[in-house]
Order: sequence, then C-alpha cells, then structure tokens
Amino acid sequence: MAWTVYQYFLASVMLVTGSINTLSTKWADESEALGTVDPPAGYPNQPRLFNHPFFQACCMFVGEMMCLVAFKALVLYRRTRKIPFDIGEQKFSPFVMMPPAMCDMCATSLMYMGLTLTYPSVFQMLRGAVVIFTGLLSVAFLNRRLRSYEWFGIFLVTVGLVIVGLADVILPTTAGLEPQPITNTITGDLLIIMAQIITAAQMVIEEKFLTKYNIQPLQAVGWEGVFGFTVLSLLLVPFYYIQLSAIRVGVPHYRLEDAPDAFNQISNSTAILVATIGTILSIAFFNFAGVSVTKELSATTRMVLDSLRTVVIWIVSIIVGWEDFNPVQLVGFVVLLSGTFFYNDVIIMPLYRKYVRRQPADSEASAPLLTPGYEDPTINYNQSGSFKE
Repeated sequence: MAWTVYQYFLASVMLVTGSINTLSTKWADESEALGTVDPPAGYPNQPRLFNHPFFQACCMFVGEMMCLVAFKALVLYRRTRKIPFDIGEQKFSPFVMMPPAMCDMCATSLMYMGLTLTYPSVFQMLRGAVVIFTGLLSVAFLNRRLRSYEWFGIFLVTVGLVIVGLADVILPTTAGLEPQPITNTITGDLLIIMAQIITAAQMVIEEKFLTKYNIQPLQAVGWEGVFGFTVLSLLLVPFYYIQLSAIRVGVPHYRLEDAPDAFNQISNSTAILVATIGTILSIAFFNFAGVSVTKELSATTRMVLDSLRTVVIWIVSIIVGWEDFNPVQLVGFVVLLSGTFFYNDVIIMPLYRKYVRRQPADSEASAPLLTPGYEDPTINYNQSGSFKE
C-alpha cells in the first residue's frame, strides 16, 4: 500500500532530525570561541574548541524532557476533543525510570566524549555494537535463547565493528579543522563502544522490570530526561573541581567539565548557540517522529530510516570537510548493517524464508530483543523497552 503524505512527512522528520542531532553536536565540537573571561595564568585567552561533552549531554536531556511536555499536550488535546486515546498505565511511580535514566546518562556522556575525539560517521556506526552486548546480556540475565541467525548477526556486527575501527588506522583521514591523532581516534572509538555496554544494560533492565507497565513511549522518554538532567546537572558541580590533565587537554584547569566556560563560549559564538539549540530540538522531534513512524508504518521502516541516517551523516561530514571518504569504512558499514538486519530478522531473513524456503510471511516470526526503537536502529520499546532517542 502506498504511503500517505503524512507518513512521508513523519519519515522525513525522523531522518532529518536524527541526522541533525549527531551533526549539530559535532558542529559544536568543531567550533571555536572565547571561553572563560579570566583564564588561569599562562593559559592563552584565545578562541578554542567547544569541548564540553557532559554539558552537551545535559542539553540532550532537556530535549528528552520536551517529550513529556508533548505527551501532556497530546493528552489534553485529545481529551478536549473527546478523541479516544490510550494513555497507558498511569498508576506507576516515575522513579521506575530512574535506573534506565542513569544508564542513559552514563552512556550518553561517554558517547559525547568519544564524539569529540572521533568522526561523526564512525560514531554513528559504532553504536551498532549495542547488538552484541544486548544479545549476550539477554542470554545471561533474561534466559533468552538466540536463534542461529541472531548469533550470525552478532558475528557480522563484530566483524563490521573491527573493520570500522581499523579504517582510520589503515587509511587515516586528513580532513577536519584539526585532524585527530590516531591515539585520540582509538580512545574515542573505545569510549563509544564502552557506552554501548551501558546501553545494553539499560535495555536489559527495562525489559526485566519495566515491560509490566504500559507506559507510553513519549512519557517514558520524558521521565528519563527529567531524571537524567537533574542528576547530571548536580554532577556538574563536582565535575568543575575534578582535574584530569591526561584527557581534558584544551580545557582551562583541565576540568572534567566546566559549565561556566561552556556558557561563555555559547554566548561568544552564534555557531555554537545554533548547534546547541539544534541538539535540544532535534532529539525531541526525533523521538516523537520515531514513535510515530513505528505506529503509522512499522518497526522495519524505522530501522531502515535509521540506517539511512548513518549514510546522511557520513555524506554531510565528507561535504563539510570533517572527514574523507574511506572505502574500508564503507565495507565495515555494509557488514555492520547486514549483521544488524540478520539479528533483527529484517529484510534478509524474511526474503530468504519467502523466496528460498517458500514459507508464509508470518512463519517462524522472531521476536529478537533488539528491533528498531527510539533513537537507535536496534531498540524496540515494546520488547527491550529502551526509552531513548
């Protein structure tokens, strides 16, 4: 059946805002501006890169909180118009969202730290590692039995990640305002992969404890934003006094996070201001559009769109000069995408069953832990319950 104009609109919004979210964050990272008004002695008072991953994570949570506002507005609108609307289970404590919100906070902070050190396309591709860790954790803690093609998908994802990780070593890029040293790139890649372990733990926690509640996706995203923003904002205070000279090069006093410096740089740079607003708004619209695409179209459509998001981010990064085209990276992306499709029983296995084994479309239908979800092409809010982007 042909798509309606509204469905095309939702798919476009999801693709565009999802791409903007990563690109705007990297744009801020690549932008320079004056920061601290009175820098420490011996520290030059000159424009420098916007290096504030924890501050950016707070901004992302502000965007997620907007989803709660959107949910309340939808409920009010439908009740006013007397339109039937399933608002889900409302007799639950919002604190059930605290554990996954804390996982979300840690994972997002690590990913944004990694993004400052690596390239946006690599950042997007390495997030596919969540398939591996969620599969393994689901076997260990949820007593799931993975099918043979799911194990094969995990194997392909592992191979794809290795290829993507080695791409910058085999063919290092010369693009960017300041090309990254190979040690920085490897560190950034490892931080992103570490973040996927935490994300996988978040998904397992949600599947084990939260699926008994019929919580609407936008409402869940909003509460995660509330808890994530509250806790991380409080942590910015001690982070200001923690000095890590080994990893916080380019930041006055080597602070783990310097929120006042971040606000100063934003006030001194229109580019950073626009990029920060873009991060906040894009995550809100991406979550809303993603949930709507899953409802109006299908989870498979959502996964394909999220894969296209990686391609868009890659193309834009090459056009603006943040990185060069790397054929090795392309091979890794194809292998990684194939593994994700195998694991989630999308496109490849359904076509195999239909045209090779001549089975009905619904025969041997699988229900893998990972199917498309809020932000990531490997998350299903109905099964794994991940309530994030």
